[in-house]
Amino acid sequence: QVQVVESGGGLVQAGGSLELSCVASGYGTYTMTWFRQAPGKEREFVAGISWNGDTKNYGGSVKGRFAISRDNDKNAIHLQMNSLEPEDTAVYYCAVQKYNGGDMSLPRSMDYWGKGTLVTVSS
Repeated sequence: QVQVVESGGGLVQAGGSLELSCVASGYGTYTMTWFRQAPGKEREFVAGISWNGDTKNYGGSVKGRFAISRDNDKNAIHLQMNSLEPEDTAVYYCAVQKYNGGDMSLPRSMDYWGKGTLVTVSS
């Protein structure tokens, strides 16, 4: 069992920055991702990073503004979010791919999920 815990959400003005963090407990290193879900919308892929950090993928709406990184010593990933827009308002979820070898941009490819952290961007 892997426990996934997000932190760092909050309220920020448009154009500002915020950093989210996620820690996954348990032995091993995994592909880890960020998804987000706004009210009334489907869960959307934000960013993902492979277990060794060699592969980083981003959703189209955040490319160039967000950056994902990882610290394997702490089994943690971080999401630096810059130039935030009101449209970025959502609950952000961290997910871990331990067993499933599928496309990291698909929710069904993830094995464990955190409870989410709310990001609110005011205009």
